Amino acid sequence: MSTVELEASGAIAIVRISNPPNGYMNETVVRDLDRAMRRIDQNPNLKVVVLTGGLPDVFVQHYDLHELETLCEKLVERRRGSGGNFSHVPERPIDLIFRRLENSDRIVIAAINGNAMGGGCELAITCDFRLMQSGPYLIGLPEIRIGMLPGAGGTQRLTRLVGVAKGLDLMLHGRRLSPEQALEAGLVHEVVDGNVLDRAMERAHDLAQLPAKALAYVKRLAYCATEMPLYAALDLERSLFLDLMSSPEGLAMISDLNARGGDFRSL
Repeated sequence: MSTVELEASGAIAIVRISNPPNGYMNETVVRDLDRAMRRIDQNPNLKVVVLTGGLPDVFVQHYDLHELETLCEKLVERRRGSGGNFSHVPERPIDLIFRRLENSDRIVIAAINGNAMGGGCELAITCDFRLMQSGPYLIGLPEIRIGMLPGAGGTQRLTRLVGVAKGLDLMLHGRRLSPEQALEAGLVHEVVDGNVLDRAMERAHDLAQLPAKALAYVKRLAYCATEMPLYAALDLERSLFLDLMSSPEGLAMISDLNARGGDFRSL
């Protein structure tokens, strides 16, 4: 039985992650999530993906500590035997699926319906939007409290998201934030009273009305702002702008707006 359920309707896909009884991330969840995203990538009609937890009060609790303990044991033995060289480590399945989400042409919304710590938080911050349900829930990267660090992109993505000073404060203290604290820190975009999936679907329907190529290009350029030199990012922006301007769809939409008075206030 799959730990990930995919439901597609029109231009929107809902991905529910459910690994009872605790909602931990593990190798099976990573594999099933990758399989779901591959199916989404094969559907050209989909513009928006909504990720949420399939269990009550849990988005993704955190990574399964039993799996991590087994990995630790193997690595300790490896270090005893060969000294252990951990430089230039290739991407693992979890790195690949997180990068697939981040680089997807689709807009990805995390509807955080409960706890999201460790790997659950790392999954959430690969998404383009994060909405968190109000309640007695926690989100954060507390790995340092067990002598570890966020190892699936957390140190990099969180720092890019909230800045170096705040990122250090959150990670070095292993802070676990309430939804309201997460909003104040800039970790989530919105705290929702009531069902967060309903609010996420409202955003998804708004985004789904917009042209797919423009959505993908703006997403790509926004991330380039933190990853590329300014001159290179501006060069890419000009290229993608002209690509949209030269498309029949772009011409049709500009012509239609001009016919209605040519004023952005009418959009």
